Amino acid sequence: MPAISHYCQKCLAANPLGQEFCARCGTRLMIIVEPAAARYEGIDPSSSNDEHLLERISALENRLDRLTDKLDRGLDLLLRQAQHSHFDRALIKALTAILTDDGTVEPDRLERLWIHHSQKDAEDQLESERREDLRLRLLATHHSEQAAVFEQFINEGFLLIEDQQPVRGIRALQRAAAVNTDNAPLLYFIGECFFRMGKTHQAQAYLAKAYELAPDDGRISLLLGLTCADEGDIERARELLNSATRLGGSSFAAHYGLGRLFVAEAKWPRALQQFKLALASKNSPEAHYTLSCLYYQLQRDALATRHLRKALELDEDYAEALHLMALIYARTGQEQLADDYFKKAASASGGDKAPRNKSGQALTAPLFRTSPAKSRRLITGGDRRLAEALRQDALNACLEYRL
Repeated sequence: MPAISHYCQKCLAANPLGQEFCARCGTRLMIIVEPAAARYEGIDPSSSNDEHLLERISALENRLDRLTDKLDRGLDLLLRQAQHSHFDRALIKALTAILTDDGTVEPDRLERLWIHHSQKDAEDQLESERREDLRLRLLATHHSEQAAVFEQFINEGFLLIEDQQPVRGIRALQRAAAVNTDNAPLLYFIGECFFRMGKTHQAQAYLAKAYELAPDDGRISLLLGLTCADEGDIERARELLNSATRLGGSSFAAHYGLGRLFVAEAKWPRALQQFKLALASKNSPEAHYTLSCLYYQLQRDALATRHLRKALELDEDYAEALHLMALIYARTGQEQLADDYFKKAASASGGDKAPRNKSGQALTAPLFRTSPAKSRRLITGGDRRLAEALRQDALNACLEYRL
């Protein structure tokens, strides 16, 4: 039978049975039950009997207390950060108000810039996550005798791109593509990088190889169609852009590209239809400006003016739209308004002087002056802002495509 005794935790004194308090120190006693095996040396009782219930409860209480302290410190830190953010925001508002009163800062422009930078940071983060996912998929799907070399080039390329060294990064990825020549995702990504940099000739070479391996990929069709248009391959560009709209749906980039192809062939009604679809896909100042250029070309000045006003509502510093508005007023004989808009256009463009139309006759729309059929840079040439908008919309549309 196990031995039973009263044991005082405080003074370690043994007490006779039947007592509730220790005879030495007066502490409440607890009953300890020792197994019979504990009387013999060399035989250890089980660990479960060594741990007392009160000790377990005390240890649990200590852990809960520490966890509570950590939570309190964390909440206090969050509260301090929120207070600091509030004070920082209040300080920035006060500084902005002072600078606004002095005429140094334009609040609307500042807000637009802040929104633009916030969106760009979010897009950069998403792009970084997409590249990392692609890198892991490329490494997981490649199995060959040169797997180690392929992995080295892939890791080096993506690391350099992440480190804002795209040229060196693309070179490393090109070496990886030379090791694995039938890797459509890798070929597409290299072509996309060249497209992002505005190097349409190099982009077309890699996108064409990717298209041979994955002809049903809407992303490849879109980017390859735009690069073919810039390289003067009208028929193939039209086929690819139509395929992109079927596979991935409408986008500003696809319909704008198709519209420019019809403009190059002087098929104005079909170009108008595509530009309207581009506006329906994305309500932007660039889309309104494109439509106004076409209406100006068709001498429908009222409709051109309507879209120019909408473009300027979205961006009052759109230099090209201000210049076209001046041309419309000059053609209709409203010289004073034309002079005002020419000055606004020159100011918005950094002081560059805009050409005037003193004869009052119809002019070729500024957007279409450098767009003859079979010419290079058919879509991205001439208007830098529209070219950048087209490029960015095409890349965003590629992210939304589902194969």
